[in-house]
Amino acid sequence: MIKILANALIPVFVGLLAGYLAGLRKYVDNKNVKTLIIFVMSFAVPCALFATIARTPHQLLWGQGKIALVLVVVYGIIYAVTYFSSRILSKDSARDSSVLALTLTFPNIAAVGFPLLEAMYGAQQNIVVVVGIAVGAITITAITLAILEGGTAEGRALSTAACVRISMWKALKKPVFWAPMLGIITVIIGLHLPSYLDRSLTLFANATAGSALFLTGLVVSAQRFELTWGVMWAVFVKNILQPALCLGIARLLGLPLDLTRSVVLMTAIPCGFFGIVFGKHFDVTPPVASSGLIASYVVGIFSLAGWIIVLTYLH
Repeated sequence: MIKILANALIPVFVGLLAGYLAGLRKYVDNKNVKTLIIFVMSFAVPCALFATIARTPHQLLWGQGKIALVLVVVYGIIYAVTYFSSRILSKDSARDSSVLALTLTFPNIAAVGFPLLEAMYGAQQNIVVVVGIAVGAITITAITLAILEGGTAEGRALSTAACVRISMWKALKKPVFWAPMLGIITVIIGLHLPSYLDRSLTLFANATAGSALFLTGLVVSAQRFELTWGVMWAVFVKNILQPALCLGIARLLGLPLDLTRSVVLMTAIPCGFFGIVFGKHFDVTPPVASSGLIASYVVGIFSLAGWIIVLTYLH
């Protein structure tokens, strides 16, 4: 068990630590990471998503419907709980609450999902990571963009429906959304990629895990940390409540054991950086989101190991 945990977790945290130290020691500018974000989210991750789906057998691909349903429910519940808790209990603005909700709800699947699930359950489970990213991109990410757009001067001049329409269109244009859709179309029509194209995609796809982990560490190194009750609540919601909720819903819907393990472990991954990045673009930086992001990874060293053990003995 110790060897399994080491193989699964140490490479992940080494990548995160490398980015964190590079940013902390100013070897890399951790304030201006837009270029690296574009590379990861517009090139490396989309290539990995497309290549993974395009190589997936037709029957296996259609078997992911229940996973998508589980994630829609889990993402929706955690996002709503976080958003309205922030609005009602902390009296935060709608924009601050949306950034916090996205930060806690959307795990850092792009960076951690591929290496972690492959180490634990094999490369065949990469399709679960693809579904997790795609569902998050077209649901809670689009909702957050709509709220952030609605808080701008231009957004206040538009109707709610117009804000939603604009944000959805922006989400649809992102490569992390249309790349998996293109992969699904490839499988449907039975198109086999030429070897040179497959190898070209693989070059970028292979860069996903390392670059995304480094980027996450870099983003974390630029955040200020302050331990508050709100931060502790945020870590509990992300690291404990979300995977526990996912486990309950997966069992309720009769998800097969292997897929249950994969999807629960995926939701146990610490906070993603999407919320922080979007917030910076709109000058929205809620302290709980920044500190919660850092605390989630510190606690994640132990909580991920705990969930791996729980799922190993799950029957």
